[in-house]
Amino acid sequence: MKVLEFPFQEQRNVVLTQIASVREVVLGAPLKLLLRHLASKTVAPNVDKLVALVHRPNESFFLAPQADKVTVVYPMRFQDSIDIVLATSFLQEFVEARRTAALNNAPSCMWSPVPPLELKGVNADALDANAGFVTFVVFPRHVEGRKLDKTVWSLLTFHAYVSYHVKCSEGFMHTRMRRRVESLIQALDRAKSDAEKLKKLVHGGSFRRLSMKHEGNSNH
Repeated sequence: MKVLEFPFQEQRNVVLTQIASVREVVLGAPLKLLLRHLASKTVAPNVDKLVALVHRPNESFFLAPQADKVTVVYPMRFQDSIDIVLATSFLQEFVEARRTAALNNAPSCMWSPVPPLELKGVNADALDANAGFVTFVVFPRHVEGRKLDKTVWSLLTFHAYVSYHVKCSEGFMHTRMRRRVESLIQALDRAKSDAEKLKKLVHGGSFRRLSMKHEGNSNH
């Protein structure tokens, strides 16, 4: 196996960026086509009203292309019960954060526990989402010029983005729990140590009192 070596950091960064873009090139081609037409306010020819793009094994997200917007819907699925709870909470907060003034120019975002109308008629298996459905509405201004590649990448990696934050939240919770347990163990150890000291003092005092009483009786 030959290891590629580059004399300059900039060359390495370019190559690494190209390698990281393989996913965008392979999986993002249909998405990029639809968004390019959106930039020109047209609809790609011979395209269905609802397009399914596979982004994970046996999982797809959906696009409803129109001339003035493209609606993107993600059925969110997770295997672990804890991940489901964390993801649902994260997505609800994600939608709320989108409503802040600083993000007014970003695509609108909605979360729903049930499939949106855009997915009417879709196979039931594809709608098996245990963490709800996330919908983005992309307008021409979101895909103008250099924004196109960034939007394609963000849409392609959205599920991975959510999964990353869910795992980070779970790891943070586990760390806090471990620290809490360690703190409780230390408190119990201190309490045990104090109890043993008190016990020794009590027993030691009783022995001294008994000894003094015994000596007094002997003198009589």
